[in-house]
Amino acid sequence: MRIGTVELPNRLFVAPMAGVTDRPFRMLCRRLGAGYAVSEMVTSQPDLYQSLKTSRRANHDGEPGPIAVQIAGTDAQMMADAARYNIDRGAQIIDINMGCPAKKVCNKWAGSALMQNEPLAAEIVAAVVQACQPHGVPVTLKMRTGWSQQHRNAVALARVFESLGVQMLTVHGRTREQGYRGAAEYETIAAVKQAVGIPVVANGDVHSGAKAQAVLQATGADAVMVGRAAQGRPWIFQEIAAFLATGVVPAAPEVWQVREWLLAHLLDHYQLYGEYAGVRTARKHIGWYLADVPGAQDFRRSINAVEDCQQQWQAVADFLGQLAQQSVCWPVEHGQGALAVPAADERECGV
Repeated sequence: MRIGTVELPNRLFVAPMAGVTDRPFRMLCRRLGAGYAVSEMVTSQPDLYQSLKTSRRANHDGEPGPIAVQIAGTDAQMMADAARYNIDRGAQIIDINMGCPAKKVCNKWAGSALMQNEPLAAEIVAAVVQACQPHGVPVTLKMRTGWSQQHRNAVALARVFESLGVQMLTVHGRTREQGYRGAAEYETIAAVKQAVGIPVVANGDVHSGAKAQAVLQATGADAVMVGRAAQGRPWIFQEIAAFLATGVVPAAPEVWQVREWLLAHLLDHYQLYGEYAGVRTARKHIGWYLADVPGAQDFRRSINAVEDCQQQWQAVADFLGQLAQQSVCWPVEHGQGALAVPAADERECGV
């Protein structure tokens, strides 16, 4: 699996999700079997480059390559400048966001809203590719099947983007109008794969090894991208890889192992965000991990009142230590059924 000249270890990718796929989460997913992870969406607005949110998202300290950064915006020159800005800060691949369905993004005609304006979409792609070429940095793009049921233009746009130099396309099997409702469809992704010669990645509702295998077979895609199903379950990439290799659903990880992963994740998280933001933004990750753990509901309510990182970490360590004494294996229900719609403040990109 290659993106331009960049070789990847496998075809299991982490989707870019704002508020989720920060550096600690990406690195953990990579350690647990993902071959590729794209950053949270980074704005192309230059006046926001120095904001705390953007500076965190542009921080790749210690992150293994290839470092892929997703940029979003509506002005071709600003998008080109954003590509150069992120390349200067370590980006080895630039991904263009044309898939985000969030209202706050689409209301500015960015994200999936760009699929309604094909000339502007092409102008942006051309400018970004031109900006990246002197650095030898490949450009990829993530989009949806279209804006609405009546406006599915992913195939036509895919041909245009390939002709402009995009070197990989990811397609989420829903329109922007759908948001995250209903089931993803894969016929459009298959049609995109047939229409272009560059790698195509299938995204949408991949929550198990069996589903990943079915999606790869249905679409002919070169890779699958996992979003919501990795929240609180970063080891899903190991599970998918094992199933694709053997056809057998692997055993759930042991509780002590998940405890080790989560505690390490929290320490990395605190290091990036600091005390005040770290303890608060870690709550959603803890909630996702413990979603199906017996007795976790009361614990989650209590942990959400904790405002000290050390106390939060120790409480999680103690709770999972007690769980490990009661049960060997982690509950297996998580992520196997219907995928939850993200909360409004997290309804961003890539899932």
